[in-house]
Amino acid sequence: MTATAVPALVDDHDVDLSLHAKRARARTVRNVWIGRIVVFIVIFGGWQLFTSLGWVDKFFFGQPSGIIDSLVKLFTQGTAFGTIWANIWVTVQEAVLGFLAGTIAGMVAGILLGTNQFLANVFGPYIKILNSIPRIVLGSIFIVAFGLGIFPKVLLAAVLVFFAVFFNAFQGVREVEPNLISNVRVLGASPMQVARHVTIPSAMTWIIASLHTAFGFAIIGALVAEVLGAQRGIGLIISQAQGNFDPDTVFAAMVIMAVVTLVAEWLITLLERAVLRWRPPSRAESANAL
Repeated sequence: MTATAVPALVDDHDVDLSLHAKRARARTVRNVWIGRIVVFIVIFGGWQLFTSLGWVDKFFFGQPSGIIDSLVKLFTQGTAFGTIWANIWVTVQEAVLGFLAGTIAGMVAGILLGTNQFLANVFGPYIKILNSIPRIVLGSIFIVAFGLGIFPKVLLAAVLVFFAVFFNAFQGVREVEPNLISNVRVLGASPMQVARHVTIPSAMTWIIASLHTAFGFAIIGALVAEVLGAQRGIGLIISQAQGNFDPDTVFAAMVIMAVVTLVAEWLITLLERAVLRWRPPSRAESANAL
């Protein structure tokens, strides 16, 4: 009887621990959402209150109720440059294309220079010089050289993304265990096999981590280029609203792009989980799951 009773007690104990863990996680998630709602109410409620009382000049800083009105007008009445959806699509298209181009170029350059010290020594100073150039200057040059079409926006977005991905890829390759590479080479692996099976997978954690920041840079690049000169896009809406002293529409456009960025962040997180599913979840990822 004792032999059969002990497993039952153990199973009941495991079930109790599992239920306790689930309840604790549910309580943590609930508290996090309560905290988020409280922060939202304090910030935007205070903003609305202070502007209504005249403590903060709404002419310069707008107010939440005016931002909501501007969002409604943008989605119902459109803009002088077409529907808001058409403008969102233009900016998203520029950001996504720049993100893809900059990510691929940054990965290739980072891996090449990270694995080849000669190339790193030759191109290192030039990369540092290019990275030091103010992005708004590059945007102006691109607009003058390539016009008001989509290409200069994609190009500026790609430049911003390139450096974010490049430095992470470069450092990720440098962090690969040298003994592991030596052992693989001793076993007869070619340089391509070493890169495919050791270097790139080991650096992928660094590269994927950079993508979360890189897409935000792609959005910034597209918006900055549109502000400098464009025929359509959210940046053009922001530029026009700024010229008309309409902060509510400026903030409304920022809200739209914040939603786009959050959706992209969610998709990148799904990609990260799929590519790095072999890696145990970190504390940061557990926090992001909330």
